[in-house]
Amino acid sequence: MTKKLSVEETAALEALQGVDVPEQIRNSMALFLRLVRKVVEESDQDLRAIFDVLLYDAISMNDDMDESEAEHQAFEDMGDIITELDEKSATLLMRAFVTFFHLANICEENYRVKSLRKRESEVSVDAAADPINDLTVAYSQLVDECGRGKANALLNRLEFHPVFTAHPTEARRKAVEGKIRRIAELLDAHEGLGGVAALENERRLLQEIDALFRTSPIAHKKPTPVEEADTIIDIFDSTLFEMVPEVYRRFDDWQLGEKAGTVPPVCPAFFHPGSWIGSDRDGNPNVTAKVSRQVAEKYRVHMLETLADATHAIGRNLTMDGISTEPSKKLVNLWSHQCEMSEKITTRAIGISASELHRACMLVIAERLRATIERTSDVMYADCDEYVADLRVVQESLASAGAARTAYGPVQRLIWQAQSFGFHMVEMEFRQHSVVHARALEDIKKHGRWGERGELDPMTHEVLDTFRAIGQIQRKNGVDAARRYIISFTKSAQNVADVYELARLAFAHEDDVPVLDVIPLFEQLEDLQGAVGILDEMIKLPEVRRRLSQTDGRLEVMLGYSDSSKDAGPTSATLTLHKTQEDIAKWADANGIDLILMHGRGGAVGRGGGPANRAVLAQPKGSVNCRFKLTEQGEVIFARYGDPILARRHVESVAGATLLQSAPSVEWTNTDSTEKYADLAKVLDDASHERYLDLLNTEDFAQWFSTVTPLTEVGLMPIGSRPAKRGLGAKSLDDLRTIPWIFSWSQARINLAAWYGLGTACEKCGDLKKLQAAYKDWPLFTTFIDNIEMSLSKTDERIGKLYLRLGEREDLNEKVIGEMELTRKWVLAIVGDEWPLQHRRILGPVIRMRLPFVNVLSVTQALVLRTLRTKGETLTPEEKERFIYLILCTVSGVAAGLQNTG
Repeated sequence: MTKKLSVEETAALEALQGVDVPEQIRNSMALFLRLVRKVVEESDQDLRAIFDVLLYDAISMNDDMDESEAEHQAFEDMGDIITELDEKSATLLMRAFVTFFHLANICEENYRVKSLRKRESEVSVDAAADPINDLTVAYSQLVDECGRGKANALLNRLEFHPVFTAHPTEARRKAVEGKIRRIAELLDAHEGLGGVAALENERRLLQEIDALFRTSPIAHKKPTPVEEADTIIDIFDSTLFEMVPEVYRRFDDWQLGEKAGTVPPVCPAFFHPGSWIGSDRDGNPNVTAKVSRQVAEKYRVHMLETLADATHAIGRNLTMDGISTEPSKKLVNLWSHQCEMSEKITTRAIGISASELHRACMLVIAERLRATIERTSDVMYADCDEYVADLRVVQESLASAGAARTAYGPVQRLIWQAQSFGFHMVEMEFRQHSVVHARALEDIKKHGRWGERGELDPMTHEVLDTFRAIGQIQRKNGVDAARRYIISFTKSAQNVADVYELARLAFAHEDDVPVLDVIPLFEQLEDLQGAVGILDEMIKLPEVRRRLSQTDGRLEVMLGYSDSSKDAGPTSATLTLHKTQEDIAKWADANGIDLILMHGRGGAVGRGGGPANRAVLAQPKGSVNCRFKLTEQGEVIFARYGDPILARRHVESVAGATLLQSAPSVEWTNTDSTEKYADLAKVLDDASHERYLDLLNTEDFAQWFSTVTPLTEVGLMPIGSRPAKRGLGAKSLDDLRTIPWIFSWSQARINLAAWYGLGTACEKCGDLKKLQAAYKDWPLFTTFIDNIEMSLSKTDERIGKLYLRLGEREDLNEKVIGEMELTRKWVLAIVGDEWPLQHRRILGPVIRMRLPFVNVLSVTQALVLRTLRTKGETLTPEEKERFIYLILCTVSGVAAGLQNTG
C-alpha cells in the first residue's frame, strides 16, 4: 500500500527527475522523505514548513557551477533562512536532515542487496565460474592461464587480512546503529506488502524514524578503548561469524558441484581479521597495557562463548546412533580420553546422548570450550588447534560411517570458523612511535633496568608493561592473538632492534619473552624512498634472522598512506607508494623473503581510499603474492561489513582480486604500463609535489586551515578514544594529525587532501591524449583518477567559498579554488565526462541526488562557523556550547551524506 504523495513531495521529486537513479532507490527515497516530513511535522508544523523550503532551495541549486540568477538566488535564500533560525529550530532541522541521510544510505544498501540477489538468481549453474562471485572468476582465470596445479597452489596461499582500527572518523553513534539496522529490515520487508501488513510496516518505520530523529547524533562522551572493542564484537556477531564460512562454502559449491558438502573442502580458511582497537597506543594515551589485557580478554571470552554455543547446537543435532553411523576407533579413543578428563561432563553428555557417541563427544567439546573460558586446567583446551583436532576426529568418523553430509556440512562450517577466528576472534596488533622506544631505552640506561639508580619515567614503565601484556595475551589466547608489533615512523633498522631489546628488558627470564613479529611502518616520503635500505639492515639483526627462520622467510612491512599524502600531496604519495612497493617486492625476491605488505589505507581518497579490489589489481608485480592486508576504519567498517550480503560480496571481491593479481596477464599489464608511463609519472610527481608544497609552505597556512575548516570542532567530537589531533588548534603542520586534516577538508566540501596538485601536474604535462591513454592502459592511474573524480563529485565550489572566506586570506583562497577548477577540468577531460561520475551508471546519479540534502547541512555548518569565528568572544559559554553542538550535528550529517570521509 503506497500513500499518494503530497504536492510538496511531488514537486521535490520532480525537481530530481533529471537524476537518473534506479526506480527502487527513487521509490525508497520518496517513502523516507514522506516519513521524515511526517515525523518533523508531528514535532513542529512550522519546522516542517521550513524543512520543505530549505530542501526546495537546495534542489534548485545546480551543481554545474554555472550559477544562473535563479540558482544564485536559491543559494542566497537558503543562507538567509538558516541565518534567521533560532538555535533550537536550527538544531532540530539539522537532525532531521541527518536522519534522512541515514535513511538514504539504507535505501542504497537495500538496492545493492536486492540487485545482488536478483543477479545471483539469474546465474546459470552451467557457467565455468559464478560471474557474481569474483573469487570463482579469479580462480577460473588462473586455471586458464596457469593450469589447475598452479592455480591450486596460489589458492592455498590466499590470505585476506582486514585490520579493524578505531581512528576517529566514524561520526555515527553506536546508539544510532541499532535503529538503522531495524529500519533496514523493515524496508526490506516493505516491498510487496498490502492491507494491514503494509500499515503495520509503516507504523513501525515511523516509530523507528521518530526515535532516530529524537536521538542526539552526538554521543555524550568519547568511548573508551574497551568500549570501542564492542564495534568489532558487534560486526562479528551480526555478519562475520556466519558470513565467512558462507564465502568458503560458495566457492566450494561452484568448484565441487554436487559433491560440495560431501567431500573435503577445496577452499582454505583465508580470512583472518586483525584489530588495532585496544592495542594501538601511537598518539593515544588512553590505550595502556591494562586496557590491552582487558580488550583481549573481552575478545577471548566472547569468541569462546560463540564457539561453545555453535558446537553445542551442532552436537545436539548429531543424533546418529551406533547402528546407522558406527563411530571410528579414533572417536572411541576421544571419548575415552574425555571420560578420563572429566567424569562429571561425560556422564551428563552420555545421559543426553545414550548410544549417540558423535553427539556425546561434541557436547563434551562444547563443555571444554566453556571450561577454557574459566581457565579450568583439567578440562580446558590448550589452544584452538587442539579444539580443531577434536572436531577433525568427529568429522572423519562421521565421513567414514557414511554421514558425509554432516561431516562436511555443519562440522566443516565450524572448523572453518575456528580456523578463521581462533580463540582470539581478531589478531591484536600493537603499535607505538619509534621515538617512544628510543626514549624508554635512554631512560633505562640512565636509571637502570628496574630503576636501581632512580625512578623510571611512567612512560617507560608503560612501554615495558606493554610487552608483558603481549606475553600474557599469548599465553591465554595463543601466539597469533598478539604477535605483531608495528613501529610508527620507522627511520632505521635500529628502531626495530629497540623493540626487541625492550621486550627482553621487560622480563626477568628470557623464556617469558613473547614471540614478536616486529613490523616497520614507512609513512613519510623520505622513509618510503629509503625503505629498501632500512630493510637490508633490518634482516641482518639476529632477532629478525631467527624469526625469519621460524616462519620460512615470512616478513611483514607496513606502508602508510595518510602521512605520505599529507606531507607530499596525493599525486606524489600515490606514485611514491607504488614505486616503493615495486622496489620492496624486488628486494624481497632477491633475498628469499616471503613478503606481506600491509596497506594503511582509510576510507577517504586522501588516505588511499576507494574500491579495495581495484587497488589490489593495480599493485606492482610480486607485491601481493596472494596475500592482502589493509586497515579498515571509521565509517568504512560499517559500510563494508554491516550487512551480511554486502560483507560477503566485499570479501569475495577483495579475495578474488588478491588471487587474480598473480595471474601472468595482470602482472604483465602492471609492469608494462608502469614502465611505459614512467616519464609521465615523473612529470606528474614533480609538478604536483611542487604545487602542493607551495600551498603548505605559505605563511601561516596551518592557522588558516584551522580557521576555514571545522578542525577545532571535529576535535571536540566524542567519536573515538584516540585524540583527533595534538591540540584544539594548529600552529604548524606537525600539529595536524592526518585523519582530521582529511576529515576537515571533506566537511568544508573542498576535499583538498584528495586532489590538490593534480591539475597543475596535468597542465604541466599538457598532453591530453597521453593522459587519456594512461587512464586507459595503466591500472594505477585509472584507479587514481577514478578515485579523484569520486572525490570531486562531493565538492562544491560555492559552499567551499563560504568556508574559505572565514580565513580572510584571498591569496590562499585563489590557490585552492584555482587548483580545484584546474583539477576538475583535467579529470573530466581525461575520463570523458561532463560532470563528475557521469559514466558511473548508479554511483554518479545517486551522489547527485543526495547532494541537495548535504548542501543544507554544509551551508548551516559554514554559517554557524562564521558566527563562532567572528562573534565567539562575545558569546556566553552556554551560547557557544549550543552553537558547537549544532556544528557537531552537521558534521555527523555531512559524514553520513558524503560517506568515505575518514
